[in-house]
Amino acid sequence: MKYILFVLAGACSFGMLSTFVKKAYESGFNVGDVVGSQNLFGVLMLWILVLVSAKSNKQATAASVFKVSKRQVFSLMLVGTTTGLTGMFYYAALQYISASFAIILLFQFTWMGILLEAIVERKRPGKEKLLSLVILFIGIIMASGYLGGGKEAISWIGVTLGLLAALTYALFIWFSGKTAKQVAPITRSAIMLTGSFILVMLVFPPHFLVNGSLHEALLPWALLLALFGVVIPPLFFAIGVPKVGGGLATILSAAELPMAVVMSYVVLNEAVNWLQWLGVVVTMCGIALPELMKRMKKPVVLREQL
Repeated sequence: MKYILFVLAGACSFGMLSTFVKKAYESGFNVGDVVGSQNLFGVLMLWILVLVSAKSNKQATAASVFKVSKRQVFSLMLVGTTTGLTGMFYYAALQYISASFAIILLFQFTWMGILLEAIVERKRPGKEKLLSLVILFIGIIMASGYLGGGKEAISWIGVTLGLLAALTYALFIWFSGKTAKQVAPITRSAIMLTGSFILVMLVFPPHFLVNGSLHEALLPWALLLALFGVVIPPLFFAIGVPKVGGGLATILSAAELPMAVVMSYVVLNEAVNWLQWLGVVVTMCGIALPELMKRMKKPVVLREQL
């Protein structure tokens, strides 16, 4: 049970990010300030955790923490650039669309991952995955809030940025699962975020370090975003996912979606009608469907074998 709670806590922490970003924008900060400061403090926190982990364990274990080749470092940093792009696209999208709609767009990484698998591995999606895609599309249309009318015109810039965030997130999941798997999880996370940090600093030079933003009101948001977006999720997932399994972890990670919508409703006072709530439920069902159908098939297969 505790490992399920670890995965749920990691997913819920991700769901809080859009609200923190919106509040940072309300304080007068821009995308560069937000994503740059998050990456800076996130990479510092992760490397501190790596050092603490190495010192607190036995010498043999400590050596394994730092066991990584130059090629693995380069590969992991390259993969890390995709998570940097995800943050930039997602946080930029939040300037044009609501937090509740932005998280729905980000969750389109699920069908993008299925499509990527079909193209790269030339593996035709099963019926359950195709049905899942249809449900996901229905869910996003309902959750967008534009079916009932009364909403302002859709910002296609925001929608495009949100879908680009979903695409880069799908690429991150795809490549991170196949790159330098022998490296210790905490070290892998730190190296990948280092690659993300370098990319973000190139795109958005760290003016916040010299223009006084950190001393004004940026520091609390930077620390919250680093903690809940960079440190807690990968750490909790590294603890919980191996114990509960990838399939159940995917279903549990859907908790990110209602958490984001609830936070935007409670903290940001964004209007969320019953149709949008229903869309959230439909989207979660679409995410969980392939794994649920797979689990339902197992007892049938076992009975046939007996």
